[in-house]
Amino acid sequence: MDTLPPALKFTPPLINSANPWATTLEDLKALYDTPSIGAVTTRTSLLKGFDNDPVKHQYIFFESKDHTASSEPNIDQSASLNSLGYSPIPLEEYLSFINQICLPHADVENTRPSKGFIVSVTGAPEEVAKSYRLIASTQAELRRTPLAMEINLSCPNIPNKPPPAYSKDTLVEYITQLRELIGATPNTPRIPFGLKTPPYTHSTEYEALIGALEESARGGVSPVSFLTATNTLGSYPLALGNVATLRRMLDERRAELGHIQIIGIGGVLDGAGYRRMRAAGAHVVGVGTGLGLKGLKIFNEIENGLEGRW
Repeated sequence: MDTLPPALKFTPPLINSANPWATTLEDLKALYDTPSIGAVTTRTSLLKGFDNDPVKHQYIFFESKDHTASSEPNIDQSASLNSLGYSPIPLEEYLSFINQICLPHADVENTRPSKGFIVSVTGAPEEVAKSYRLIASTQAELRRTPLAMEINLSCPNIPNKPPPAYSKDTLVEYITQLRELIGATPNTPRIPFGLKTPPYTHSTEYEALIGALEESARGGVSPVSFLTATNTLGSYPLALGNVATLRRMLDERRAELGHIQIIGIGGVLDGAGYRRMRAAGAHVVGVGTGLGLKGLKIFNEIENGLEGRW
């Protein structure tokens, strides 16, 4: 594509990640009503919902220093391990939730003018393309509420297969589906879409992602607006390293990929953690485990720790 894709424009640049505490209408409304965050991310959904198995799909909190674990949050814990899988609630129900939350404010001037939603989705490439159409249609109804789509290609919930974000060819397939859809439907509202990545630990993994993004540019610019780095199984230092490495690699290819923003996620529990993630190159900072440990007050604590300077 020759023109830059739409960018994320959330104020403040602090959000929740797609996680168990962003599942229900009540969860999302409480997050939306929290003034210290600029957007709400939904738990990752599929078109038809995910068949949760409580035996296999669980989460625990643990202390990263000694790996002491429990299912209940404890102030001494700083990390979590999540194998819950995706949301049992289908995508269209999440879009209904967003309408219920936002429509009462749609015609009220100066009411949360920049607060939006990142709708996290997954599925096969054709299912993600359909998800984009559904979210774009909702965007047409909610003109003052910015929407974006996060494609979660990082969860280890596909039997006998690694997360799709480790494969260049698979990444190209997803991006190509969306690129072709956007080109074929010029009258559909264009929304930012991004890829949620797993923790990368080898140069070949970074190169696969960057190679797919370069191929998607096709002599112009990549249609991808953002990357979310990283998903569960990482640690705070690993997440910082992923964000810093990806930011450097994107900037080295500024013409094609320099516009791609990064949502930095992984171990941010306070203002100092937020500042470090931003310094590493994150345009927006996401919080997951901290929300599970402390509840909504984590966002106000982060804001207070910044002394009013985002």
